[in-house]
Amino acid sequence: MTPDFRHLISGSRLRIRGKSAFFATLLLHAEFVPSKEVAAAGTDGERVYVNPEVAASLPPDVLDGLLLHEVLHAALSHVERRGPREKKRWNKSADLIVNGMVEAAGLPTPPTSRRDDHLEKLSVEEVYTALMAEGEEDGEGDEGGDDLLDGPPSDAPPKNGKNPSSAAKQWQQAMAKARSMDAMSGGQGDDPLGAHRELARLAPARLDWRAHLWRFLARTPVDFGGFDRRFVGRGLYLEALDDESLTALIAVDTSGSVDDEAVKALVGEVQGVLGAYPHVRATLYYADTEAYGPHELSPGSDIPPPQGGGGTDFRPIFALLDDHEPDVLIYLTDGYGDFPETAPQMPTLWVVPPGGLEDEGFPFGEVLRLEEG
Repeated sequence: MTPDFRHLISGSRLRIRGKSAFFATLLLHAEFVPSKEVAAAGTDGERVYVNPEVAASLPPDVLDGLLLHEVLHAALSHVERRGPREKKRWNKSADLIVNGMVEAAGLPTPPTSRRDDHLEKLSVEEVYTALMAEGEEDGEGDEGGDDLLDGPPSDAPPKNGKNPSSAAKQWQQAMAKARSMDAMSGGQGDDPLGAHRELARLAPARLDWRAHLWRFLARTPVDFGGFDRRFVGRGLYLEALDDESLTALIAVDTSGSVDDEAVKALVGEVQGVLGAYPHVRATLYYADTEAYGPHELSPGSDIPPPQGGGGTDFRPIFALLDDHEPDVLIYLTDGYGDFPETAPQMPTLWVVPPGGLEDEGFPFGEVLRLEEG
């Protein structure tokens, strides 16, 4: 990537960051690759290919709209979801939806692009069916419709070994992180554009568990008691948190029903939060019918070896709350055990591996489910 091309991309990212934390997060995730084989820009679902000469000739807002257009195609898996459908009609269906999102973000779309207030709120599969019902022949209608690529252009550098399924999963995680960042910056956290069914494909209940965990721990103590917006909007959210430290008690069920990989995944993500948000402090306990600890967690530190292996009783951990007085409690467990009779005062997040107790079985707190695999 040449310095000039890199400068164009970074400038666009900065401008979009001033408009939307949601879209800025998606652009930060995207890998932009120069290619003179694409007319202006295109995506194969993994990377976004941009013609550097065209990009350099565009006004800044037009370039921003072009890049966001392609990133949304990739983030919404429009290449992967086409299947056996006719390519040009599918591309036009996806363009109709994405152009509606780009315009809602305050950026220009091609003057020849079709707009339909009803259709652009639907899923791309529904739009494709609607275009078929209209009797539109393949290749009819707006010009373009060729930016969803079957593979990388021949002048693009080799990929880094990712396969399409892992790329799709990473885009889902990026969408989840974008929602989280949007919520922390004062947005809705689920869909910054309104009732678009395309974005509803990744409804909050299906967001990646890591994004939920980060969002839970990135709030200040005041946020848990109400709605704290003092720092957002002044650009001082992280810098002004010195006096807003948050302490978390992390409990891990070691009765034998939670495997080591789940423990490593949870503690590793907590350590990531600690590194990104210096105001967060975390103390770890293992527990079966007793509590074992405390272990102070820090970014990158070794995970203490698990202790326990007996039955499951949640009450010993809750008995420690008066001594530690944490702002939040996070408990990794399958949920099969003895709960305390009364709910604690602080927010509780139950992190449940696959096969754990159903949500309604937890008498209080939020339930977050680890993904399969």
